[in-house]
Amino acid sequence: MPFINIYLHVIWSTKNRSKIITRELKPLLIEHIKSNAFLKGIFIDRINCVMDHIHLIISLGSDQTIGKVVQLLKGESSFWINKNKLVKGKFEWQDDYIAVSISKSILDKLRKYVDNQEEHHRIKSYIEEVEEFRKKYGFEDLL
Repeated sequence: MPFINIYLHVIWSTKNRSKIITRELKPLLIEHIKSNAFLKGIFIDRINCVMDHIHLIISLGSDQTIGKVVQLLKGESSFWINKNKLVKGKFEWQDDYIAVSISKSILDKLRKYVDNQEEHHRIKSYIEEVEEFRKKYGFEDLL
């Protein structure tokens, strides 16, 4: 059995960054994504969201790719929201996402960051956050 210790910080937004994840939907969505991930063998270390985007810390398994894991979580969760009519209109995630590797040495700091998303976004918008990630990690045309 392989021993793997690869952590990723993954972020994606709602379609057009619509502020559609309400206070009522948030706990349902988080719990559903966690349950779905467990069933699919996807390890989620942390998860949190605000009205227009979601943050996860995940650890990949030996046969998992970033793209497949993100596709499974995004696709199934939007299907579930729409099937259960948990929002008015159609719920969609943006096609793009951010995924960066995380050193174990900053894992605790990142966990606190993910846990404190609501407070963090009282000060900084999602667009400002993405711009910060773009500069920090050298992404081009991320918006």
